[in-house]
Amino acid sequence: MTSSEAISTAAGRGDNKNSTSPNHNNSSSTIMSRPLSSNFMPYNEISIDEAVDKIGTGKFQHLLLFAAGTCFMADSMEIMLLSFLTLVLKRDWEWENEDTANTQLASIVAVMFIGALIGTSILGPFGDRKGRKPVLLLASFIISFFGVMTAFCNSVSSLLLVRFAVGFGIGGLTVPFDILAEFLPNESRGRYLLLIEYYWTAGSMLVPLVAYWTLETYDSWKIFVTVCAIPCFISFFAGIFFVPESPRWLVKQGRYDEALDILRKAAVMNGKDPIVIFPPNTRLEKEEEFDSSIRDLFTPRWKSITLLLFVVWTGFAVCYYGVIMVITRIFNGEEQNDDDDIASFDYSAIFISSCAEVIGTAIAICFIDRIGRVPMIVSSYALGGISVFLMCIFVDNFSRSALVSIAFLARICEMVSSTTVWVQTAEIFPTEIRSTGHSATNAVARLGGFVSPYLVAGTTPLPVVGIIFLIVHMIAAFCSARLPETRGQDLGKATDHDLRQSSSHYDTTGTELI
Repeated sequence: MTSSEAISTAAGRGDNKNSTSPNHNNSSSTIMSRPLSSNFMPYNEISIDEAVDKIGTGKFQHLLLFAAGTCFMADSMEIMLLSFLTLVLKRDWEWENEDTANTQLASIVAVMFIGALIGTSILGPFGDRKGRKPVLLLASFIISFFGVMTAFCNSVSSLLLVRFAVGFGIGGLTVPFDILAEFLPNESRGRYLLLIEYYWTAGSMLVPLVAYWTLETYDSWKIFVTVCAIPCFISFFAGIFFVPESPRWLVKQGRYDEALDILRKAAVMNGKDPIVIFPPNTRLEKEEEFDSSIRDLFTPRWKSITLLLFVVWTGFAVCYYGVIMVITRIFNGEEQNDDDDIASFDYSAIFISSCAEVIGTAIAICFIDRIGRVPMIVSSYALGGISVFLMCIFVDNFSRSALVSIAFLARICEMVSSTTVWVQTAEIFPTEIRSTGHSATNAVARLGGFVSPYLVAGTTPLPVVGIIFLIVHMIAAFCSARLPETRGQDLGKATDHDLRQSSSHYDTTGTELI
């Protein structure tokens, strides 16, 4: 029997999601009962966690990683390009005065985060109600289409509208991350989820290269923004062909047979015999069907966790995006030459600092399952805050090589903290509210992203920026220390572990659920 025939035979019992009785009489039950020469076969029920563990990690997850990863690359490039685009438009477009230019250009960055805020508020809950795959396809299509439309903008008003739409699409990109998390076994989930960050890093590194090629060689910001939209087109088509619906979501909807069929196909792609790991009498355990809403995040069980994550994600956005803008500002020729008509960049310094994200992701992969999520986040926030503070305070005293080194360290720390926060958030929330919770925290983060351009751009002295960033980093580190540790826990079960410990008056995580 071929793998395809095995799947067909195993799945042939029908698509009736409510068929939970072992005595239902149909052709599929007759086929499955033949080996026992009986019309009945006792069912072997397994949990969705056990089922996902059985398929292992292989080609199936690699294709999912590619589809979700190119989404992340698109997110990275669409945000990073703003650091270059705003300064180029300041040179190319006519403005009443410098203050007007600074305010409107900062608004172009800010409106994208507002779009993302609204997008996460809508697309995240939509992913919990209608499924993960539709949101992935919708988000990637919106980003790619309006990313290209950016090149046709000739005024601030049209640019604001188009970048708002791009931000709206970016708001749905927590869902592809959640799809990948929901297909990963416990033992490899943390390390494998972090691989997606290499796509983000690749996008960060590509932006200065594409900027050099298009802005210096062709002197065209329109070509620049068009090229940066390509990864999301790739993600859209990869999502169509490689991404199935999440079986965890299907189980929560009571669609058990569909979930098991997807897992069998995934097992075949990973080189496993679906009949061996999921015999014909296998059934997935019933779970309570659940319709989520944003209100569920503020129930007594989740209120404390939600508020802590809101602060951590806000700090993550202010720090991560702000540091990138600070580095671009420091290594902008205009800062050094005092010539407002020149928008040149120290491309090598910016590219070197971008490369730090490769090391940051590698560090996170090596240690996330060794020392845990919480220690990683706290230490990287603290060290990152100190690095940015030093870079801003001594910008006029340090040599270029010293500034590049500190910028490199700062980007490493920001990458370690942000990637680990992404993983931990997906692991904390259970399936029924995972997209809603992850999107809500991401939406709050966009408020931090909204603040960043106004803080960094314009005439705010860099030493003041450095002090503010240090404070924000330390607040984020403090709140991170109070989150539950998810290392080694089933997806969405970390708070259950904390509750059991709390009931026995023994708390090893330092987190109290209010």
